[in-house]
Amino acid sequence: MAKAVCGRFAPTPSGRMHLGNVFCALLAWLSAKKQGGTITLRIEDLDKPRCPAGSDMLLEDDLHWLGLEWDTGGSAGGKDAPYYQSRRFDIYAAYFAQLQKLGLTYPCFCNRAELHAAQAPHLSDGRILYAGTCRHLTAEQTAAKARTKDPAQRLRLPDTAVSFIDGHYGPYTQNLAAECGDIILRRSDGVYAYQLAVVVDDALMGITEIVRGCDLLSSTPQQLYLYQLLGFTPPAFIHVPLLMAADGRRLSKRDRDLDLGFLRQHFVSPQPLIGLLAFLAGLLPAPEPVSAKELLPLFNWQKVPHNNIIVSEKRAAAKKEEEEKRAKRKERKQQHK
Repeated sequence: MAKAVCGRFAPTPSGRMHLGNVFCALLAWLSAKKQGGTITLRIEDLDKPRCPAGSDMLLEDDLHWLGLEWDTGGSAGGKDAPYYQSRRFDIYAAYFAQLQKLGLTYPCFCNRAELHAAQAPHLSDGRILYAGTCRHLTAEQTAAKARTKDPAQRLRLPDTAVSFIDGHYGPYTQNLAAECGDIILRRSDGVYAYQLAVVVDDALMGITEIVRGCDLLSSTPQQLYLYQLLGFTPPAFIHVPLLMAADGRRLSKRDRDLDLGFLRQHFVSPQPLIGLLAFLAGLLPAPEPVSAKELLPLFNWQKVPHNNIIVSEKRAAAKKEEEEKRAKRKERKQQHK
């Protein structure tokens, strides 16, 4: 018997959700609900100082307003509580200890300047490939450095190719050593890294399907390797195109691009906003007011574009199309007079 589908929202409450966050949340909700599944809300507040007090409740209010209700998690809790990453450090510590016992971790003393040095290898997308500077330190060298600096902890990644089939983009392969480099599992301040936390959380919370932006596609093989090491069954991964500003920038909370504060004032009700997102996702021929539930019969991953989406151009095209339709309707009315 097939396991019931469980998707998730996993936002970071570092600021108001923007249009891109809502786009991804809508597709995750539609995908899980179309299959008769459930949605879990997890608050990814690992870096607590970056998450203002009350931002999690504002995030929940925005999701309620959008009609993207979840089945378990968030402030309401559930069987896998706590659903706040900042309250799960003891859980991460236990799984980090497992990796330590396997001899797969090592302390890293490199500072930010050293990691971004000109000689550091860069990948084609601009990411820095860790050069393994601290990987071969002797016990004496490690002890000497530890007297003056608290180290981060990295995971040794093998010279191995990991492949998977993304639910939207198809086959993807990454050589862990050549295209990723040893990843951080715990920062020097004791905060556990996203890669470890997200794998542990998704596994323990029974997540079977992850829908997220295509900017995280390249991190999936690393996470699949962690699933293997920790003995977890990995979920299905479905990556989606990003929403971009007219100048090619990715929408971000930092720039306050089309955040929910602005959008709720502009649209007044959620249906026009959901309709715009459905149009951007290829589910509607033009933006028109619609609820998330009304989109369920129309949802199909084959309709969703693969290329990143320029929001302003799409909106302008839709506006032009609607204006042309109105002009034709007006012309037909005049002809019938």
